[in-house]
Amino acid sequence: MIVGLGNPGRQYEQSKHNTGFDVIDELAKRWEVTSWQERMDALVAQVTVDDEKIILVKPQTFMNDSGRAVGPLMRWYKVEQPDVYVAYDDMDLAVGRLRIRKNGSDGGHNGIKSLFANGCTDFTRFRVGIGRPLPHHDVIDHVLTPFPEELREKYHQGIEDAATAIEGCLRLGVDKGMNRYNPRKKKQ
Repeated sequence: MIVGLGNPGRQYEQSKHNTGFDVIDELAKRWEVTSWQERMDALVAQVTVDDEKIILVKPQTFMNDSGRAVGPLMRWYKVEQPDVYVAYDDMDLAVGRLRIRKNGSDGGHNGIKSLFANGCTDFTRFRVGIGRPLPHHDVIDHVLTPFPEELREKYHQGIEDAATAIEGCLRLGVDKGMNRYNPRKKKQ
């Protein structure tokens, strides 16, 4: 199961907080997914990739309540937690930067807190950087507004990188995928 976190509704379509939805949309485009259905407070699509059944999920519960859709879907499809990949935005990473982790804390992200509260704690995270707000700017305004024109190319590259990393982790396994797709630290 590959979950992208975001907020439903046209007013949020281009917002930074919809990074997870953007990653899912990129995967759906690559895999030619056109049929979505509403199930358990989410948009769900099923596709077979390399003989493996994949479930794409975009919760429609709003970010802070994402777990209310993800937890029941995991149980419905009988997906084990380690087989859940979650893509979402991260303010602690530079715009477009990708970080893959097999576990960890919620990092202050309300969507991840909601997953934890609904029985999903042991999943692989694909965090895409959206950067921090400017000093004296509101975090909520930052995550709910689109990127300025000069950052959109970096952001879209991050979305493509996340989709490529997800595909790679599906093929190689998460450990090898993390080694291949996580950015390398520069030696000094």
